[in-house]
Amino acid sequence: MKAEFKNEPFTDFNDAGNNLEYDAALQRVAAELGGDYPLVIGGERIQTNRKFQSVNPAAKEQVVGIVSQADASLAEKAISTAATAFESWKLTEPGERARYLYKAAALVRRRKHEFSAWLTYEAGKTRAEADADTAEAIDFMEFYAREMQRLAEPQPLTRIDGEDNELYYIPLGVGIVIPPWNFPLAILAGMTTAALVAGNTVVLKPASTTPVIAAKFAELLREAGIPDGVVNYLPGPGGEIGDYLVDHPLTRFICFTGSRDVGLRINERAAKTAPGQKWIKRVIAEMGGKDSIVVDSDCDTDLAAEAIVASAFGFSGQKCSACSRAIVHEDVYDEVLAKVTERANKLVMGSPAAAGTNVGPVIDEKAYRSIRHYVQIGKREGRLVLGGGTGDPGGYYIEPTIFADVGPEARIAQEEIFGPVVAFMKAKSFDEALEWANNTDYGLTGAVISRNRAHLERARREFFAGNLYFNRKCTGALVGAHPFGGFNMSGTDSKAGGRDYLLLFTQAKLVSEKM
Repeated sequence: MKAEFKNEPFTDFNDAGNNLEYDAALQRVAAELGGDYPLVIGGERIQTNRKFQSVNPAAKEQVVGIVSQADASLAEKAISTAATAFESWKLTEPGERARYLYKAAALVRRRKHEFSAWLTYEAGKTRAEADADTAEAIDFMEFYAREMQRLAEPQPLTRIDGEDNELYYIPLGVGIVIPPWNFPLAILAGMTTAALVAGNTVVLKPASTTPVIAAKFAELLREAGIPDGVVNYLPGPGGEIGDYLVDHPLTRFICFTGSRDVGLRINERAAKTAPGQKWIKRVIAEMGGKDSIVVDSDCDTDLAAEAIVASAFGFSGQKCSACSRAIVHEDVYDEVLAKVTERANKLVMGSPAAAGTNVGPVIDEKAYRSIRHYVQIGKREGRLVLGGGTGDPGGYYIEPTIFADVGPEARIAQEEIFGPVVAFMKAKSFDEALEWANNTDYGLTGAVISRNRAHLERARREFFAGNLYFNRKCTGALVGAHPFGGFNMSGTDSKAGGRDYLLLFTQAKLVSEKM
């Protein structure tokens, strides 16, 4: 029997020995940069003529990998292969499926710095951010394996004399897994292994900017013994193969993490019934956020400053949970703004491979241009207090940026920027702060920094967010401790890393026998 689930410890990079080990991992991975990565369908490695070059966002001339791209015919092959594999995989005992996840988690744990180094090169993650991503991938696999074993146990039902009643959780079928680029290992691993441990088969379409990490994880699943065809690696353009996969009559569910626009498109297309389709497709969607940290008049202002800086600028603000709005009571507004500015000004922006770096690049040219556009908007809508500039032109660097005196309806207070930009808003009261915290289309994360118990309890009731934190940052959800998912346009509130999550990948079957 497996021990009770515990979160994977983070690496202490204050330890010189750990930094040396990470340096060695970076060197090993550097020797593999520029390799070719084929599609993998049913165990067959397929090279195509159309290629995509994945580049290092910190050094955009450096090619991380050259990845073959699928077309509609190969998407068809992937789905039909997954459908065939499902017929045998669904009969595999839940305990056996769980053991594949335990094996995969053990393999990642042994190669932890190696996977983190790939995240540094392809996603631009600093050491601490990459390490947390890899640790979360391990957590998801360990947690979901235990969850599947729990769901496979006899489920409690009301006893009726003369009948034997049993409830089983059975798999759905073929799933399309579309992970994001900002947690290209953790969320990819979580969505993929949740689907397969529940007995489903998967067509994995990786994020276009981080396909090499996805390829490495697909290889690892094969090393762990996952049978051919259970997970099929299918990189390619979203508009071409993404729509094809979502629309296909054999697709039973789509598990997506990404932007609001793409998530709504998937939901709309999945709602249409294709000829030959026998089911209502299920959509599990994690989308955007416009997350606020509310700072009350009675608070620890140092704690507030630390929470805002960590939440706004960790991974250059490229988290759907990131703090992009600091809503601060007027009594402490100037003090908190000054302390945040002081701390943010000390952050080191540079190569994420360097041990002392706090802020690395944003992911690509598209993000770089979009964030810089929002900086220009912010200069019209607020007072630029810090940042607003760029860094080394060899990478996609944007400085941690703070705007003060922003109105609640301003664009930089309403639209998801997905970069290192935070808007400070001055509230006259806690009532007004809470009203502003709820005035967006999203409802993912939020935080309240306060010593006032009545205000905290009111926020518990009225702050409309799927993940609400008191007196801490609004990022950094841990598997098992903080089931993660949001309301409104933030998605379907799927609560990844929680006890409800695997139910989304299963269907309950009741068998009743008259005795």
